Amino acid sequence: MAFSITSSNMELEPEKGLCVRNNIGDWRLKYEEPRSRRNSIPPAKMPTAKHMLAYLPRPPTETSTYGTFPQKHALSAPNIINSARSKTPTRSVISVPTSDKGQSRRCKLMDDDRQFGWGNKQQRQRYVTKVGKCQVNLGNIQEKKRFLSDIFTTIVDLKYRWFLFVFSMCYIITWVVFGIIYYFDAWLRDDVNHIGDPEWKACIENIDNFISALLFSVESQRTIGYGSRIVTANCSEGVILLMAQSIIGSMIDALMVGCMFVKISRPKKRAQTLKFSKKCVISHRDEKLCLMFRIGDLRDSHMVDAKIRAKLIKSRQTKEGEFIPLEQSELNLGYDTGEDRLFLVEPQIICHIINELSPFWEMSAEALKREQFEIIIILEGIVEATGMTCQARTSYTEDEILWGHRFEPCMSLEKGAFRVDYTRFEKTFEVQTPVTSAREMYELREMENQDQSTLSLYWDHLVHPCLSAELNSEARHGDGPSEEALSGLGFPNITEEERSNEYPDQEASV
Repeated sequence: MAFSITSSNMELEPEKGLCVRNNIGDWRLKYEEPRSRRNSIPPAKMPTAKHMLAYLPRPPTETSTYGTFPQKHALSAPNIINSARSKTPTRSVISVPTSDKGQSRRCKLMDDDRQFGWGNKQQRQRYVTKVGKCQVNLGNIQEKKRFLSDIFTTIVDLKYRWFLFVFSMCYIITWVVFGIIYYFDAWLRDDVNHIGDPEWKACIENIDNFISALLFSVESQRTIGYGSRIVTANCSEGVILLMAQSIIGSMIDALMVGCMFVKISRPKKRAQTLKFSKKCVISHRDEKLCLMFRIGDLRDSHMVDAKIRAKLIKSRQTKEGEFIPLEQSELNLGYDTGEDRLFLVEPQIICHIINELSPFWEMSAEALKREQFEIIIILEGIVEATGMTCQARTSYTEDEILWGHRFEPCMSLEKGAFRVDYTRFEKTFEVQTPVTSAREMYELREMENQDQSTLSLYWDHLVHPCLSAELNSEARHGDGPSEEALSGLGFPNITEEERSNEYPDQEASV
């Protein structure tokens, strides 16, 4: 008896399968693979689900929440994995695994496919988080000395715990180093053994151990000056050391205090008071399909010269076969009309018109559910209080776009001023919007206009020949066109009295 068994990884034809029964009553299928297929790809190079990148078109399945769709995407993770599995070398005779171990391994692999493909949307890696943090880790940097060449930016970019550690160690190290030098100089001059001797000319007075030398170093660099330990004029090296420590201490103060001030006053914290809507909406505005989101400023001090732009992050494969994992394309938010420059006083709805130049031109509501991409929103402006440039970022994935929705108004007029209700900032409501793509809507509208123009031309061609035939018949009889015929053609009726009043000079000359 021969039959076919189909799984997620292989498909066996009836004439190539052979079903046998073992002694415990289980059926096994033996399959002889052609010799030309053996050892085609090494097992170590077989791609797995963990190597698949995100932002690829989502392949539909039978368990998809959006229904069943034909699999037309060649870049989907399961298709690549299945094609690679079909080419892996196997033994001459293989059998369908019936053990619990094989079944659990296959279930685990299917879970990995759903995680990296389309099933688990929450764990898909984002390029930019909702709060604007870029999820990109830089590794294997060989030239670390580039960071030391820009030591100021390196220190400012440190986290606060490391910044405070570096800030403290800069002072402690200089105090300890100069304290050791002072104690070593006093030990060489034997000042530590002549404490209180009025006849001994000491270089640094009242230094008898390392602790006293360390206290003298701290007093000298911080200009405390208690007066018990001083540098005398009996040695030149003590004066030179004191001047060197004063200069180095001033440099450390300038560097560390400057870093602390810049780190505290960085405009990065200003971005925390710039609010973006959590969802995008797609609906009609001025008879055009638009993608819209809302932004607002929570502070009374406004952003100066605010500008906004958007990037689309999506993977694609070129016509030459090159795979671009995270390609960035620009979304027009009104750059040509100046609408990307904002006067951000109240919450504003930013609109991207889906036209021929938009990447969403051929994307319908159903296609939007199968796609995987990310929209990066970047808002830049000058902080009014400090004059520094601030940048706020957020992102929207395909699951955060609502088709056929519109934002509710959040502005009202109260007591002679406009009031913003931020409780309605995120609220949307449904509107009647076709689920077809913008291209299909445009083509349908053009077809309707063409049908109307064709109908009008046909009507004119049907009516005007009758009027022209009537005019020709009257002209042959010598009567001339009648008033009804002229009015049918659209010519006004002109009487003899009106004609004489209009051309009096011509009649007089005649």
